[in-house]
Amino acid sequence: RPRSHTVTTTSSSFTTNLSASSSTLAYEREFLRTVPGLLMVTEIVLGLLVWTLIAGTEYFLYPAFGWVMFVAVFYWVLTVFFLIIYMTMTYTRIPQVPWTMVGLCFNGSAFVLYLIAAIVDASSVTKDLDNHNYNSWAASSFFAFVVTSCYAGNTYFSFISWRSRTLQ
Repeated sequence: RPRSHTVTTTSSSFTTNLSASSSTLAYEREFLRTVPGLLMVTEIVLGLLVWTLIAGTEYFLYPAFGWVMFVAVFYWVLTVFFLIIYMTMTYTRIPQVPWTMVGLCFNGSAFVLYLIAAIVDASSVTKDLDNHNYNSWAASSFFAFVVTSCYAGNTYFSFISWRSRTLQ
């Protein structure tokens, strides 16, 4: 007896929406022309300088520089991550996340911890400690304070953005 082969296909709205929304990634060039975008790029470039200047020395012999390295590398990685999120407009695809609050918390914590790290870095730099690494540590201290001011600026802009969203 012949068998009937009937194939029924169904499509859920979830898979349809998923394939439609993930087909292309948007790229927002204009973000780099904004003040927060420029500050973020500056944080990445100068943050890289902070931790590479310290990483090129025997920082592991001094716990204070270990703390500075932790803060610098941790926030450098996260800042690169957030730059990718803003450049690809991923934040528009995940509306459940309160991005203005996340940005405010991120920039505020980066400002506070970078300020502490910059103070620790500056107070640990002395020719008596290690004359060979003095210039690298002094330069990293200077750039740590510059990066701290960039995070302070981004904290201000994040606060303004968060405040305007909560008042609506």
